[in-house]
Amino acid sequence: DSPNTCCKSLDPKEFPKKETPKISILASQFSSKSHEFDSNFCSLHFSLSSPFSEDRQVQVQTQVLRPIQVCVNMGGSFSSCVCDGDATPLRPRLGDLPESCVALMLMYLDPPDICNLARLNRAFRDASLADFIWESKLPLNYKFIVEKALKDACEIWLDKRTGGLCLAISSKALRITGIDDRRYWSRISTEESRFHTVAYLQQIWWLEVEGEVDFQFPPGTYSVFFRLQLGRSSKRLGRRVCKTDHIHGWDIKPVKFQLTTSDGQHAVSKTHLDNHGQWVLYHAGNFVSKNPNDLMKVKFSLAQIDCTHTKGGLCVDSVFICNSDVKQEV
Repeated sequence: DSPNTCCKSLDPKEFPKKETPKISILASQFSSKSHEFDSNFCSLHFSLSSPFSEDRQVQVQTQVLRPIQVCVNMGGSFSSCVCDGDATPLRPRLGDLPESCVALMLMYLDPPDICNLARLNRAFRDASLADFIWESKLPLNYKFIVEKALKDACEIWLDKRTGGLCLAISSKALRITGIDDRRYWSRISTEESRFHTVAYLQQIWWLEVEGEVDFQFPPGTYSVFFRLQLGRSSKRLGRRVCKTDHIHGWDIKPVKFQLTTSDGQHAVSKTHLDNHGQWVLYHAGNFVSKNPNDLMKVKFSLAQIDCTHTKGGLCVDSVFICNSDVKQEV
């Protein structure tokens, strides 16, 4: 059978998608030129590290690790019996691993590790192209996500290591008080935004920024952030400079951030804006999604409506919604 046939013979349904044990590969005396392992050393060592129960660890050890180790040992025994023209035993090669075993092993690794191992040799490269490997890394509702990602005012991506969902919503998709009045607001082109434009507040008495999104969020906890900056940044002679002339009024009263969801979740936080010249992610709150097939409406806002003083010098870039597992990277 062809290598691709071997890969497709595996049934990915037998392996739960939520459980992703880490299989670490240690290669002893590996030569990048010959792709060989010294037979005096153990060719491959597989170790399992996961938070599973003892029964689940035994199951993975039996169904995944042990068959792969048997394949390695069989390949090594067979190769050691084959001689070249000088009657020298051939050492086992990494390419001797059956492609189906390699594909099964890759399915339990993170995407960056799969890409790195795909560069080892042809067997690993061909195994890494199996569709069921990459489909297991996607959310169950990935078709819905792809359709939503086509909108210009919204960007959606998956964290390359955890697969966590991340959304970025442009300031153009937000409802901003007085945005059409040039006495208060202006649109600024900048390379510091993924949308290449931000909303800049010169001065206003009443500030409100609101937005909402309808989405099928994969199960998990999500955090909502507003990406803001005090000051107007630009480049001069190739260096970044930030004008702070219009910054005022943010040290008197805090800005109120809040979010609500269609299933009754609610969060509120208050923060003073005090980081001049730096883009900051201000946390509005968290919400939990339980069913990926349910369309959830999430509303979020920031407000500073104390009309006893004006405020200005604020750049509004976007709103981030990301899985709590990847919020540190965002």
